[in-house]
Amino acid sequence: MKKDFFNVLSVQEFIQALHSFSPLQAHTVSIDAVDGCVLAEDIIAAEDLPLASRSCMDGYAINASSVFGASEANPAYLESVGDIDIEQPASYTLQNGECAGIVTGGILPDGADAVVMVEHTESLGAGTVEIRKSLAPFENVMLKGEDATTGNPALVAGTRIRPQEVGMLAALGVMEIPVNNTPRVGIISTGDELIPIEEKPVVGQVRDVNSYTLAACARRAGATATTYGLVEDNLESLKTALENALAENDVVFLSGGSSVGVRDLTVGAIEEIEGAEIINHGVAISPGKPLILAKCGNKAIWGLPGQVASAQVVMFILGMPFLRYLGGDTNAFDQTRWPSKQAVLSRNVASKPGREDYVRVSVTEKNGKTIATPVLGKSGLLKTMLKADGVARIGADSEGIYEGTAVDVLFF
Repeated sequence: MKKDFFNVLSVQEFIQALHSFSPLQAHTVSIDAVDGCVLAEDIIAAEDLPLASRSCMDGYAINASSVFGASEANPAYLESVGDIDIEQPASYTLQNGECAGIVTGGILPDGADAVVMVEHTESLGAGTVEIRKSLAPFENVMLKGEDATTGNPALVAGTRIRPQEVGMLAALGVMEIPVNNTPRVGIISTGDELIPIEEKPVVGQVRDVNSYTLAACARRAGATATTYGLVEDNLESLKTALENALAENDVVFLSGGSSVGVRDLTVGAIEEIEGAEIINHGVAISPGKPLILAKCGNKAIWGLPGQVASAQVVMFILGMPFLRYLGGDTNAFDQTRWPSKQAVLSRNVASKPGREDYVRVSVTEKNGKTIATPVLGKSGLLKTMLKADGVARIGADSEGIYEGTAVDVLFF
């Protein structure tokens, strides 16, 4: 007899359940190895950056009030008191009507609050400089502490390090950085119909796609991934495979066997594992309703749909953000921060109220408009993913979206 889904959660309830898992512990890496990691702690500036107000341009340090109203037709004339050495701050204070030559990176002398670019000046000899442009205070100046101030966070926990952040760390002299551990992911594919990809299938057999696509998704989310091969539709075999994968990983993704058919054994295998607790079986999402989530300590077990497109969409919407969350990204589930673009839907799309639909779409530009065209097809077809650039969300309270409606496309 077919069993009903039990404890079906909304997408938001499922995400809330995912927050019951704690982000992974931190460790320290050198600045040479930090690119791509996620900060586990705030980086507090030990000094101001810059240490003093500095010039952004080659030109003259001035007080902006001295050149108020200056222009090509009505230049101002200032007296230069010298040139400022980039390695040595000036020992004098600029007085009204004075200026000082300065190079990019030079420290502004006292009394100066702006730098006029050399292109807008002309030396007239005997120390007189013609200024042909008016300036606002602090124009062309990097202010003391503008990048970072002593005692305050220069970078905050949860930041994924890019080359830009590496530059900030270097500027602050931070050589050892606390980062979250990288999630370790184990991937298992189930089904007697599956064969290794190097074998030739006969009717009734299919090559194992999910092991490779799920591993690629996990790695793209910043995790390390290990595939554990194919497991037959046998309760004891599945239990053993799960136990082996759990011993070596923080998360196990198991594809296939998450529905409610006679041969869908994932729930039974999880229930056989000591300390494991099933959180839900079923999420109000399409594709991917049969999704299972279980917990064993702080380790997660996911039972994903076996259909290839369904498994990939679920990984994109929920699985990959979860891995980023474990790795310390506090905004991982915030879809407003994902790569996206607003587009106009090219046709009506129906939906069933009570679930979130993620419709695969291709994106094109036409007559100055961005068009999202639904890529319709069965969840077992790979080509629906190949033709799609991303997905458009239809909310659980909607019966569909009309042609011409603006939607946000979340890019794969």
